[in-house]
Order: sequence, then C-alpha cells, then structure tokens
Amino acid sequence: MIKKIRVFDDPILREKSAPVEKIDFRIKKILRDMTDTMHHAPNGGGLSAIQIGIPLRLVVIDLGDGVIKLINPVITEQYGKRLVEEGCLSFPNVWGKVWRPQRVTVKALDSKGEEMTIRAEGLLAQCLCHEIDHLNGIVFTDKVVAYVQE
Repeated sequence: MIKKIRVFDDPILREKSAPVEKIDFRIKKILRDMTDTMHHAPNGGGLSAIQIGIPLRLVVIDLGDGVIKLINPVITEQYGKRLVEEGCLSFPNVWGKVWRPQRVTVKALDSKGEEMTIRAEGLLAQCLCHEIDHLNGIVFTDKVVAYVQE
C-alpha cells in the first residue's frame, strides 16, 4: 500500500528510529508498504520507515538490481570520501552536493531475521548512508555543501 511521504519540516524526520525487536507480520507489511511507496515515487531509490511516519530502523533500497530490505542497519566500516549530488523523497525538487564515503560495510538483518553484510561502493554506498542517516534523525540538507539548480 502506498503511504504518504513526510516532507520538509515535518518534525518526525528529526526523530531517531527505534530498533526492531521482533520481525513479525507487521514488520513485513511495513517493508512491503515502503517498497510500494518507493517504487511509486519519482526518482525513488531508497526509503526509510521514518519517511512514512514510522520511527523504526527499517530501510528499503532499489537501484535497479532488486529490492534490498534492511532491518536495524548499521554502518560498521567506511572508506574514502567523494562529493556527490543527492536528492531525497522528503525534499522534492531539492538537490545538493554532499560528502559521502566511497565504500561502506553495513550489517543488518533481512526480512527473515538472517544477519547480512553488504559491502558497497559508489551509488549503493551513498544510498545506504543517506537512508541510515534518516534513521538517526539526519536529513541530507544537514550535509549539503552547495545546492544544485535543476
């Protein structure tokens, strides 16, 4: 089910998300709803649960190679630094340049509760960092060094 994406100064975007304690039907439904919402949105490559008003540590990402569903993701390693252009579904039509790691390692649970490790670079690393920031109440505009005109 497509949910409303919270935008701009909605105070929930500044909340820290709580860890998921139990992966049950409700959590799996939230992940499905997040995926539907992300796929429905223009330019949607990732979405955190907080963006649809649910303060739980849940992230979905789809950069064209299939949906990645992450529960309680944590960045455990990061390497390098690069300046990237970024946008956000919670900030429609706003683009800015942000410093992000070149490579990251993320540990999380999948939707079956299995531990997983993702080693990512480039766009996937950027997207993982962006979405995990959301879980910590950080939005990309906090990190913008220069805004980009469309």
